[in-house]
Amino acid sequence: MTLGVNLRAERHRRAMTQESLAEQLGITSRYLAGIERGERNLTLDSIEVLAAELGVDPHSLLAPPRR
Repeated sequence: MTLGVNLRAERHRRAMTQESLAEQLGITSRYLAGIERGERNLTLDSIEVLAAELGVDPHSLLAPPRR
């Protein structure tokens, strides 16, 4: 769930829609929505690829969200 919350926050920070971010990442918007809702379990390798595509540190996607 933390990954999804952080990914959604990063997407909002960039003022992107799910569709536009999914296109950038080369995945479907439905799959991205599943990640954001915590319905998809990604491997560490997948998280590293996702972070690289976003240009962020993988740890920032896994760290507890700031309140």
